[in-house]
Order: sequence, then structure tokens, then C-alpha cells
Amino acid sequence: MSTVKETVDVDVSLRRAYDQWTQFEDFPNFMEGVDEVTQLDDRHNHWTTSIGGIRREFDTEIVDQMADDRITWRSIGGDTEQRGSVRFERLDDTHTRVELTMDVEPTGVAEKGADALGVIDRRVKGDLRRFKDYVESGGGPSGGWRGRIRPGDPGSTL
Repeated sequence: MSTVKETVDVDVSLRRAYDQWTQFEDFPNFMEGVDEVTQLDDRHNHWTTSIGGIRREFDTEIVDQMADDRITWRSIGGDTEQRGSVRFERLDDTHTRVELTMDVEPTGVAEKGADALGVIDRRVKGDLRRFKDYVESGGGPSGGWRGRIRPGDPGSTL
């Protein structure tokens, strides 16, 4: 499994950065290769991606979420294996550090080759730069999910 870790400082408040990240259906606006994310409920999302000519569909489950602090997820079902966490750190009233850590298990020859060449790492870095541009562009989130999810909560498979 490959681990990618990247950090970006955004020129928006902690609340705005966090709230924007909870708008999962907006991810195709700044994540390369993500065609669609459908939020199924507070805990589950369905993803459709097209990366290097390979189309995949898979579900993710949020296993830990605390408003203005972190969101941790993992893939469930399907042939995509990943888990990750995004953390938010207030730098001051108008600046926030966003740190994304992902563990990805490349499947197939093409994905393993792309991983060996650093493509996954570059993609995550690019996605965070595009998130910075997106959240700073002024559109802002239409809302934000401010609930709390803990490992072992009802509905969790952990």
C-alpha cells in the first residue's frame, strides 16, 4: 500500500475550509479523475472515477469525523482499496492548514506502474492545489455537515 501525505495552506477560515470539504459532491470541481461523488447518507459516498482510461466505481465510509478538525474514511466493497484522513488546523482567523493523508493499494499493472512513477503522489498534490484555488475563489460552500461520527457508531462496519 502506498502512502501519500500533502499539506496546503488556504486563505480562508477554518470553518469555511472544513465546510467546503464536507461538500463531497463538489469534489469533481477540484479532483482530477473524479467524475462524480454521490452522498448516500451522512456516512457513505459513492464514487465514479476515470483515471488513465480506467473507470472505477466504489463506495467510501466515513469512520471518524469531527467538525473543524478531521474526516477519516475508507473504501468499502468494490475493487478499490484506500483509506485516508484530512485534517484542518486553524492558523489564524483567515488561514487554515489542510493536511491530506491517503493510503492507496494500486491494482492492475497500469495503476502499479503509475504509482511507481509517482503519479498518485502528484495527483494528490494537484488536487490539494486545486482545492486551495476552489475554496479561495469565493464560491464557498452551500452548507457544511457539522455532525460527529465516531468509530463504532451505529451504521459503522468497524
